[in-house]
Amino acid sequence: METSSAPQVSQFEEFINEKYKDEITRIAQLFPEKRSVEIDYQELDKYDIKLADDVIEKPYQTIRAARDAIIQMGLLSGTGEEFKPHVRFYNLPPENKVLLRNLSSQHINKFISVDGVVTKVTEVKPKIVEAVFECKNCLRRISVKQEEQSEKLTEPTVCVCGGKSFELILEESKFIDTQKAEIQEPLEVLRGGEQVKTITLWLEDDLTNRLVPGDKIEVIGVLRLEAPKRKGSIFNKFIDVNNFVKKEKEFEEIELSAEDMQKIKQLSQDPDVYKKIVKSIAPSIYGHDEIKEAIALQLFGGTPGKMTPDGMRIRPDMHILLIGDPGTAKSRLLQYVNSLAPKGIYVSGKSSSAAGLTATAEKEEFGEGTWVLKAGALVLAAGGMAMIDEFDKMSPEDRAAMHEAMETQEIHVAKAGIITTFKANTAILAAANPKYGRFDPNTAPAEQFDIPPTIISRFDLIFPVRDVLDKKRDAEMAEYILKTHRYAAQSVKGEESEEKVAPALEPEFLQKYIAYSRKHVMPVLSQEAIEKIRDFYVNLRSIGENQGSIPITARQLEAIVRLAEASAKVRLSETVEIEDAERAIRLITFCLKKIGIDPETGKYDIDIIAIGQPKSKSDKIRSIYNLIKRLEKEYDEVNHEMLVEEAEKIRIDAEELQEILHNLKKRGDIYSPKHDVYRTTEMK
Repeated sequence: METSSAPQVSQFEEFINEKYKDEITRIAQLFPEKRSVEIDYQELDKYDIKLADDVIEKPYQTIRAARDAIIQMGLLSGTGEEFKPHVRFYNLPPENKVLLRNLSSQHINKFISVDGVVTKVTEVKPKIVEAVFECKNCLRRISVKQEEQSEKLTEPTVCVCGGKSFELILEESKFIDTQKAEIQEPLEVLRGGEQVKTITLWLEDDLTNRLVPGDKIEVIGVLRLEAPKRKGSIFNKFIDVNNFVKKEKEFEEIELSAEDMQKIKQLSQDPDVYKKIVKSIAPSIYGHDEIKEAIALQLFGGTPGKMTPDGMRIRPDMHILLIGDPGTAKSRLLQYVNSLAPKGIYVSGKSSSAAGLTATAEKEEFGEGTWVLKAGALVLAAGGMAMIDEFDKMSPEDRAAMHEAMETQEIHVAKAGIITTFKANTAILAAANPKYGRFDPNTAPAEQFDIPPTIISRFDLIFPVRDVLDKKRDAEMAEYILKTHRYAAQSVKGEESEEKVAPALEPEFLQKYIAYSRKHVMPVLSQEAIEKIRDFYVNLRSIGENQGSIPITARQLEAIVRLAEASAKVRLSETVEIEDAERAIRLITFCLKKIGIDPETGKYDIDIIAIGQPKSKSDKIRSIYNLIKRLEKEYDEVNHEMLVEEAEKIRIDAEELQEILHNLKKRGDIYSPKHDVYRTTEMK
């Protein structure tokens, strides 16, 4: 255990008496509920630069001196005990803040600050700080203070009676809580292709039980080395945490120069601002203009912070699903947007981390066999975007949590006595491939993808991406791709090219523009926009009323509002105008025409998305079920031949009947007591 030096203690006494005496006296009365005194490092630096340098260079010795100085004040706690608080520092200067990936041997045993996102936390465990032993020879009790930075138990060497055998008396020993956590680099600091760096944190006493995965924190502590379990020369780094500060803001402070602000203002007033931004989304990918426009609006998002009168949070983030044929650049679109989003994460539903897409609690080596809370992609990307490829391949656990994550933007975990809530305010851009190769526009999405309709319906926009034979379009696409390759090859050789395929706006500037808009612009619907959206919604609903189907629901209405707000944010407007409402309606209508029309009736039917089949099909399934129910009351058994004959009378052919019977069996509504004989489960 490092001891403090007398000069340091004296210097801290002077500093504390001048700057912190009243605060420490107040905290003493709150002990043991409050057990730490926090000192502003930069205030110490102004008072005594040498003492402040000692905190950085000799942290354990110097922090011990600060604690000894407080103890020498002779304060008693509210419970009458001697006041012995922890001393914790905050507000380290920028030169002492290190990027996680830049931590090296030069920082070992130095006081540093790093930013990170919590990815794992273990259960809290007790650690012995003062062990009481009993001599087995004379039964004398011996108290041994334990090394603060050691996990090994220090025992007495010999008793005054000469005895060398001791028994640990747990009930008289003193313990504090300990916990391990893991942080990774903030997504904002990563560049395309970089591997995320992580580090373990050691937390003690009143720092435990305060972190959950997904928390964004600044960690202040000492970089230390952990000896390998097997003898070797490679050591693992960890941070012995002195303090941490939770960071509430979703984006890092954006450094904007006067030139940046001028360019942002100019772009916001440019009548071609939408066109320029859309052309800056994956410019090397041919076509998909509506998808790129929707993604552009998704990057800006709706108005955050809105609440219903009963206190429910209204989701501002949009979710977009791309479904369709392989080889249609869906994955490339996701990867490009990941590089463009001010804060984004790209994962595959099939190969995401052990924590999956959401969050989990499980036993693993990091927690030394105890339960560990782990954050998935949606938690780590909170406040930004998650690009999820192969969305249809996600695990059953993620499917269960995805409903809540997409709608309420929270994830609740209740496992092995651990109950916690994670923030998941994340916009989702997902891509999925059909089960049977290619997308069929005449079949409901839920029947073609391993995604439940309850999840599909939570997407604001669903775009089918099809590879359709079209000679003119195929020629244009081929020429576009070939010119892109020629430009890329000429660039490698340093040659000029007239066929430059480049974004209308530089990605770095567009990131700044998006981040500025998300942080500062909070548009409100104008009366004209309200009337436009209301009339569209009511008129479309009234069409369905005459047809007996539901073309649109309140869920799509809210999606229109989010899209319209995002449209206003593109031009940094605080008001949602009629043009924004029209843009939102156009995109919603585009998607509904592609995926929300009943192929049998040719009419809008949101049930295709909401429950996985149009009303016309639901009606037929209900008719066959009622037919079996009626026939089983009249006959001993209802055979297949009988059903085919009766089904033809209501215009259901044998092939469609077979599909309906399969669905009814799958749902558990009917069963077959023997081959080609059917009964309802009500009669079982």
